[in-house]
Amino acid sequence: MSQRIAIIGGGWYGCHIASSMIALGFTVRLYEQNERLLHEASGNNQFRLHLGFHYPRHAGTRIQSRDGFSRFIERYGDLSKPISENIYAVPKDTSLIDFDTYKLIMTATGIPYRSVDRCSLGLTNIDGMIRAEERVILIDKARYYFQHHLRHVISMSVQIKSIEQFAKYILVNGERFDYVIDATWGHFGRNIVSTYYEPTLLLYFEAAAGLPAVTFVDGPLYSIYPTEVETIYTLSSVPHTPLGRFSRSEEARSVRDRVNSEQIEAKRSLMIEQAQENVPEFLDIYKFIGPQISIKTKPIGNSDDRSCYVGRDGRVFTVMSGKIDTIFFATERILSMIEADQDESAADVPSSLPASIRAKVESIGLKLD
Repeated sequence: MSQRIAIIGGGWYGCHIASSMIALGFTVRLYEQNERLLHEASGNNQFRLHLGFHYPRHAGTRIQSRDGFSRFIERYGDLSKPISENIYAVPKDTSLIDFDTYKLIMTATGIPYRSVDRCSLGLTNIDGMIRAEERVILIDKARYYFQHHLRHVISMSVQIKSIEQFAKYILVNGERFDYVIDATWGHFGRNIVSTYYEPTLLLYFEAAAGLPAVTFVDGPLYSIYPTEVETIYTLSSVPHTPLGRFSRSEEARSVRDRVNSEQIEAKRSLMIEQAQENVPEFLDIYKFIGPQISIKTKPIGNSDDRSCYVGRDGRVFTVMSGKIDTIFFATERILSMIEADQDESAADVPSSLPASIRAKVESIGLKLD
């Protein structure tokens, strides 16, 4: 009889882990509290498939993103699309590092890029730029794919009201499973690293198709990124996108749900003003069409850590990550721990090394002192 796995959270991690475990013969039940998959942070972000260029301050995040990028394209290649011009720019006055330092970090990480002298957006006050091959995630296509692929194992609009652990099994809403995987980023159970909850506001803009993706690094800067719709772009700002910082997810959700037009207008003004520091013709190119409101769960610290962590409490695994492309790392860690549970403890046996040495000495006819 196959082991039964309950997965809480129908975002990218929950869906991918469910798909992988089904392929390996596990019996899976995926619980999602909303009426559709990828409804929370997984479907409300900048839709960027990272290579790691966004994180010069954290090696672990760069390496996991670099490795996960190739695996994501291999596994879900048709759920993303290339960007014709993807630029990372280091501003002269507002970046925390200079351009040469930035290039050294990326070269040492082994991420392919090339230096460029110009960007079609006409940037100003720039120390240097690189061009890299990152991609846009196609959220609606991914949502449809997982909805169809996992249709027999999904329980939609279900709130998890109780989890009871026992020695050899665990009950979820009274139903028996062997393990539970919490893929809610701390919105259900206890987080495995010290985190905070950040309600966020991104802005959607309409503009001509084919404009570049531009990310300004590193520090309290911003980025302009395309979406799955060729004429819609997002504007995100490190200082202005957050709507607060909270220790409890309930507090963050309350702030998210009470965002009003005055807040949006105030943030819009600040974010456009920041963008005009390097894109002076921003308002001539982009037309504001609406907000995106979500919640991020972030590790506490200044190193910009967005790498993937997997923790365990008995029969409950908890996943924590800031990037979609580290889904493979999480799955492998969970499978490794489940496999270890099935192994018998290795018996202590005497070493055969001394006898092997003596036999070799005798077969050679070697005389020892």
